[in-house]
Formats: sequence, structure tokens, C-alpha cells
Amino acid sequence: MTNLTVQTPDLISDFPKRGMPVTIITGFLGSGKTTLLNQILKNRQDLKVAVLVNEFGDINIDSQLLISTEDDMVELSNGCICCTINEGLVDAVYRVLEREDRIDCMVIETTGVADPLPIILTFIGTELRDLTSLDSVITVIDSETFTTNHFDSEAALKQVAFADIVLLNKTDLAPSEKVEELEGYIRTVKEGARILHSEHGEVPLPLILGVGLTQAELFESVETKEKHEHHEHEHHHHDEHEHHHKHEHEHHHEHHHHGHQSHHLDNDGFISLSFQSDRPFDVHKFQEFLTEEMPLNVFRAKGILWFADSPMRHIFQLSGARYELDAYEWLTPPNNQLVVIGRNLDTAQIREQLNSCLV
Repeated sequence: MTNLTVQTPDLISDFPKRGMPVTIITGFLGSGKTTLLNQILKNRQDLKVAVLVNEFGDINIDSQLLISTEDDMVELSNGCICCTINEGLVDAVYRVLEREDRIDCMVIETTGVADPLPIILTFIGTELRDLTSLDSVITVIDSETFTTNHFDSEAALKQVAFADIVLLNKTDLAPSEKVEELEGYIRTVKEGARILHSEHGEVPLPLILGVGLTQAELFESVETKEKHEHHEHEHHHHDEHEHHHKHEHEHHHEHHHHGHQSHHLDNDGFISLSFQSDRPFDVHKFQEFLTEEMPLNVFRAKGILWFADSPMRHIFQLSGARYELDAYEWLTPPNNQLVVIGRNLDTAQIREQLNSCLV
């Protein structure tokens, strides 16, 4: 079958993947979304899955599975594919729908501070509703660090409120009383949500994919209201931006966010700081920065680190109070690249502290 161009809505019924189930994975920074995606991509349950992500960077694709890689699509020998949402969500979905090979379902990862509603509305309120079937919204929660007033964040509350499935991840790191308390809290926010437990994002895929849990009619009223108020607006390919913009104005008057901000980390005061250097860190100074100086409102940090007294390339991951360092060989000239994500951070001070850790 030849690829269909997007401009032929009369041929929509000929799409081989009409009605493809779509799963949206949301969850706070560091909750384990990427770990879950990696589990899905290397699944042994013979499901052919398309995973859509904002960037490949975090996806640790098993090199033994890799068949081919293009700029924005990676193909695996188990029939799964992974592609980026660089050019817009709707276009990325079409790229998957137009493929000739069999794909059973599609999984989309949202950013860690996103309100999932605009993405939900993209599937319910655009031409995608005729091509795909929203299957479920899964919210991943870090059982150890999540609290009922999680970072005072509206986004975290929304993620639970819109969830069909809540995956309490890292249950091995949290006391059972804490897990029970979280379950009780989740039920007060979203009655009827299916609650699952996992460690390291491991969950049997039939429990989360192809489950048919999303109740589209719950979102219809929001979508109808938007259509009514913006009847002159036709759905175009990049209208998830439009949704974001309208959604922020209609439903969050008290926040006065604007649509263009919503795609960055400034919702709820989030800031992302990037740090790069061609000089190595002193390992002791860096350790002291982590344990003594790192602000409490840094929730997530990750990067590639170069230490003066080590020939190895260190992959650094920090989530909450925990961090990991894994050593690998350098394949490029050594340097430091670090991203720090947090709330209302004094970026100048953090930059100064990191610079003082350099040799």
C-alpha cells in the first residue's frame, strides 16, 4: 500500500491503522516514565509498539535490538519503533499511521511538568479522533518522593486527575504505609482510577496497553466548549499549540500562563539550567556541591560528567535526594554537560557553584 498524504481526508478509511489505540504516559520529573518506555520498547510480549518521545536522549535503546536509525525514527528488531515529536505531535502520529508494517499501539510520553489535557484534546478534538482511539492515560508516580501536596504543583494534581491508570513506581523504595497512604490520596483525586505497583518501571504490558479505559465523553464537554467559543478555528496540523493556548486561558484564569510558555518549564515556576564546560570537575568539590550546596528545590538533574582524576565518562542522574553515577568509556573528547531542573532556582548562583567545582 502506498503512503497516503495527509491532504486526502476522503481516503481516511483506507488507513491501515485506523482506530489505533493510543496510550498517553504522564508523570512528574524523575517518576520513571523513561524507564517504563524502555521496558515497553524491549517488550517480549510480541506487541509492536510505536513510542513517541520529545527527544531520544533518555531512551536507552537496547543496541542488540537496533535495526536502523534515521534522524527522528529508530526501528527495532522486535517490531517496535521509537520516534520524536520534533515537528509536532499530529505530524508524528501521521508518520506512524502511514507506515506499512504492523503497529499494534502507540505510546506518547509527555514532559514531566505538562498538563496532559492539551494532548488528550489533540486526540479527541482533531481529525485524529477518526484515525486513533485514545486507550488510556497512565500517570507514573515516584512512591518514595511523591507527597499529597507534591511540590504545590497544579500539573502534578492534573496528572492524577486525568489518569485512567496510576502506576505507583519505585514501591521497593517506599514503606508500605506510604504506598497505602498514596493509594488513598489518589482515590480522593480520581475515583475509579486503576492503581498498579511497579519496581523499575516493570509492569506486564497487557495491564497497561490495549485496556480501553479512557472515557472520551468526560472530555467532550471541554472540547465542545472550546469549539463553541472558537468556532472560526479550523483544526490544522499543529493545533496542539492552539489547544494549549486556549486551555490555559479558559480553565486557569488564576494562573495567567500563556500558551507559548506552556511548552517550556515555566509552568509552576519550573526552570531548566544547562551547564557545559571543557574543563573537568574536581570530584570532591562536586560531591560537596551535591551534598551541601544543591538547593532543595532541584528535583531532577542529569548529564555527562568528566572528573579530573578519572579517565571514564560518567552518566549522572539525580532524582530528589537520590543520585546515580555510571562509568563508561569516552567516545568523544571529554567535557561536562549537565542539566538541572527545579523550581524558582537561582541559576546564577548554581552556575557559580558549578564553576567553582572545576579544576
